[in-house]
Amino acid sequence: MAARKTKTPEAPPPRPLWRRALRWLGRGVASVMGFYLFLIVLFSFVPPPGNIYQWQESWRLGGIERDWVPFDKIAPEMARSAVAGEDANFCLHWGFDIAQIRDAIAHGQKRGASTISQQVVKNVFLWQGRSYVRKALEAVLTPVVELMWSKQRILEVYLNEAEFSEGVFGVGAAARVLFDTDAASLTPKQAARLASVLPNPKEYSAVKPGAYVRNRAAEITSGADTIEADGRAGCFETVD
Repeated sequence: MAARKTKTPEAPPPRPLWRRALRWLGRGVASVMGFYLFLIVLFSFVPPPGNIYQWQESWRLGGIERDWVPFDKIAPEMARSAVAGEDANFCLHWGFDIAQIRDAIAHGQKRGASTISQQVVKNVFLWQGRSYVRKALEAVLTPVVELMWSKQRILEVYLNEAEFSEGVFGVGAAARVLFDTDAASLTPKQAARLASVLPNPKEYSAVKPGAYVRNRAAEITSGADTIEADGRAGCFETVD
């Protein structure tokens, strides 16, 4: 009697190309987000080593000025001036100031809706310029940073990463290079002038202020006093 032949099981049909593409896309997105999550956790207690724009400017200029200064070594007037000038509701929102966004859209403004938290995400984790990819990543990462960092940490990183003059990054370097002092000794006037040149330090000067900077600095000084008085500085003020 002839032996019965064993039937070889058929190989499963290959997955459609679109399913394989989606699987690899999902893995890629997960890897990117895992990388960003690692950096967000790391930079919650370690100073960022710099960013793409700073490295570009260092190559273009042959070097930059950049000093990291802990938050408790920065004049309180500087912190309040930056918030008053760039994001007065910093302590009240979770990363996006919806009221400011609506107002900017209604009046066709090109700036004014981007919060300090969004600027930190852009400056530390992303790149300059306008693109849908960058804005989408910024929209995803900003709430994560708000969730994992304190408001004081967000403001500390902001003040240490912002450009205050061409090739001068961070309030420590700005105080030293522009005013021959340190960040802790900045006067309210100096702090307001530094805040008034943001976000266009190549167009405006804190050392040789024109009419715009002088007027803007006066507004910021008033705004800094206001947010101190009404409690909108409470989330980042150090209590002795």
